[in-house]
Amino acid sequence: MRVSSTMMVDNYLTQTNNIFEQQTKLMEQSDGSRLHRPSDDAIGYSKYLRFSDSKAENTQYQENVKTGLSWMKNTDSAMVNMTDRLKTVVEKVIEAANDSNTETDMQAIAQEILGCVQQVVSAGNTQVNGRYLFAGQADLTQPFVTSTEELDRGCIKSLDEKQIEFFNDQDTIDANGGTAVTQFLVLKGSDENEYYLNTRTGYFYTKDFVQEGYKDQIALGSSVVDNATMAAGQLGTPGTPPVCDVKISDHFDNRGVIKDATGVGKDWSATATIDGEAVELKFDTINQTIVTYQGDTKHISMTKKNGQEDQTSDTVNVNGLDLCGTDLFDDPFSGNEQSGSAMMNNLYAIVKRTECGDSHWLQSDGVTVANDAHDDVLVAETKMAARAQVYTDVQSMLGDQALTITGDISSVADTNVAELSVMLNTITTIYSMSLAVGSRVLPLSLADYL
Repeated sequence: MRVSSTMMVDNYLTQTNNIFEQQTKLMEQSDGSRLHRPSDDAIGYSKYLRFSDSKAENTQYQENVKTGLSWMKNTDSAMVNMTDRLKTVVEKVIEAANDSNTETDMQAIAQEILGCVQQVVSAGNTQVNGRYLFAGQADLTQPFVTSTEELDRGCIKSLDEKQIEFFNDQDTIDANGGTAVTQFLVLKGSDENEYYLNTRTGYFYTKDFVQEGYKDQIALGSSVVDNATMAAGQLGTPGTPPVCDVKISDHFDNRGVIKDATGVGKDWSATATIDGEAVELKFDTINQTIVTYQGDTKHISMTKKNGQEDQTSDTVNVNGLDLCGTDLFDDPFSGNEQSGSAMMNNLYAIVKRTECGDSHWLQSDGVTVANDAHDDVLVAETKMAARAQVYTDVQSMLGDQALTITGDISSVADTNVAELSVMLNTITTIYSMSLAVGSRVLPLSLADYL
């Protein structure tokens, strides 16, 4: 077989090019990655892409958690400020409930309480980066707006624990989704006496019975009110249907503001027979500042890849309803939508009662209302703290996952530096020798052939 110079040149160039290609690939890996295209390692490259996607998701989740924690920390700070102010309100209400206070004393205390309430409302409008913390998902809208004038708001009688237990029979609780009546609507009689209406059952009770008389019934063995047979405190004849069936939404909006004549509220009245005499009953109202909630009741949650949203752990915000709770006027069974400002409106009721020097109301109801307001915010703060802890744990977990994913990517795509160094030196030496040999051998062989 005859070997021509062309064949020698072609073989030499092919081998030299192969060596140069190997050297080039090794040189590419000097950037730390051995995968630059699928052809480098098809299986390894597919793993690398999957791990890269997981890393991108992990990075986004960590950003979500970081943002959520920032939001919750700012929310918690605002609620801490609220609870501090509400502690002062409770203290001032207790001080105002003292009968020895003069009119000047009551006015001074009312101003102190007003200052605290205004700070609570201001904290409710806290912003972070132009977004309102307590507005739900409508976080570009100022959540709490205070009226520029005082409006007529219905009066509420708050029940203590023993009263709640006595005035709620199990049938009534079951009929209202497991919730008990905690407040009565205050009515004013033509006899200048005060009466209380259970708006869920339609029964009226005298003030004396709700305040003290029910205790006598308990002493006689009645653990719960029996409207069908009990005469004490009930307006009307025992065993008859309720003398009034008031639907709150027909007379009051969800903030407790009484409706005008066209809405029936201001013109409503009912006549009941009390001790044999006819008494006309009307709604008792108080002229006070009103707070309106303009946000929504939705929650902001961290996006999940799979599964349903878990409000107890995913929620990063507190909306007006979470913060302020509900009262008689926006109770789900009243016919009104939840207002999201109940607690703040009840605080303004305290301010007005203090300005009026109503120490008896402050003793019987004011302290309870102030404590309930403090408890509402404290409960919201506690729930937020629990969710913040969940997010802190998730942040730690995502950090560990990021390390694991980075390790997986490294094992698939990273270059073995020591091995690369040896291989690159070897292939470079071979390539240099090939060039050197070719420069000497090929010309001589061609000359001999010619």
